[in-house]
Amino acid sequence: MVLLAASCRKAPQVIPEQVERFADPDPSSQVKGIYLLNEGNMNMNKASLDFVNFRTGIYQRNIYNQANPSVTKGLGDVGNDIGIYGSKMYVVVNISNKVEVLDVKTVKKIAQIDITNCRYVTFHKGKAYVSAYLGKVGDPKAPNGIVAEIDTASLQINRKVTVGRQPEEMAIVGEKLYIANSGGYSPPDYERTVSVIDLASFTEIKRIDVAINLDRLKADKYGDLYVTSRGDYYTIPSKLFVIDTQTDAVKKTFDIAASNLWIDDDTAYIYSTEWSYPQQKNVITYAMLNVKDETVLNSRFITDGTDKSIVVPYGIAVNPFTKDVFVTDAGNYVAAGKIYCFDKTGKMKWQKEGGDIPAHMAFVY
Repeated sequence: MVLLAASCRKAPQVIPEQVERFADPDPSSQVKGIYLLNEGNMNMNKASLDFVNFRTGIYQRNIYNQANPSVTKGLGDVGNDIGIYGSKMYVVVNISNKVEVLDVKTVKKIAQIDITNCRYVTFHKGKAYVSAYLGKVGDPKAPNGIVAEIDTASLQINRKVTVGRQPEEMAIVGEKLYIANSGGYSPPDYERTVSVIDLASFTEIKRIDVAINLDRLKADKYGDLYVTSRGDYYTIPSKLFVIDTQTDAVKKTFDIAASNLWIDDDTAYIYSTEWSYPQQKNVITYAMLNVKDETVLNSRFITDGTDKSIVVPYGIAVNPFTKDVFVTDAGNYVAAGKIYCFDKTGKMKWQKEGGDIPAHMAFVY
């Protein structure tokens, strides 16, 4: 019976790539396209990668498995961030405890860098920097997190530096790396600081007190950082803070909810999906800021009412040339989500079904 069962067992099947048209080809597009990383549901190895080709007008879904059929578990468990540096693409896969390094043109796997509970990636002068929680998922006794420095030529970890608990997104201004610490594993004892790392010595030189449960962190071209606080989901609301990197101090607070933002030129595009335990629902808002003047704008980046169709906004990116705005929708977090494209007037150009929990985007030039 064992022999019979073994003889009938089929080899794992590679999930095929899906290809469909989303728009007319634009061979002159200055941006070739955009990679979309779908997080996938936790513990299900359903992270996946799509490519939106602006020049051909073709949407390619689930391209990682097709390019890497020998990788038995596919891209892995929870794709948490994606970044492109030179000819390589770095995909941070959180629960699988790895950074996948791929060829940006072919998506073929070049290397795997093992980092426990890794979160986000950023780049500077030939180095990739990856934040990591360390410890088991959800463990309130997890140790302080780290930032790992990876040489983008050798793909080896050069140095590590300890930061706060459960560190999230990072940005580099000058020769300093800033990282938002959340402390999200031990509510209500959240972290409330941004760690400042001197890149030359790769040491933490200070922490900037901001607010509890920090998450996103983006730099503008004027030397300021925009940092989001998720609050405590009960009585302390989400807010947005501005840090002056000359003084390394908070210089302004916006009393607007902010889950994620993308800064393009002088404009910050913001959405918020703020969960309220007392109300047992999400409160969804959209906003725009002028980062030069540090003022809230009256304009909206979705003007045609399509925002009412977006169930859970989960990712955002802006084409620096056309000013098209891309917003992903996680939907019910179980079925496939969507990606929407809006033109610079806020009208929808197209929408397509992505993978499960479409979230993180990176442009290809």
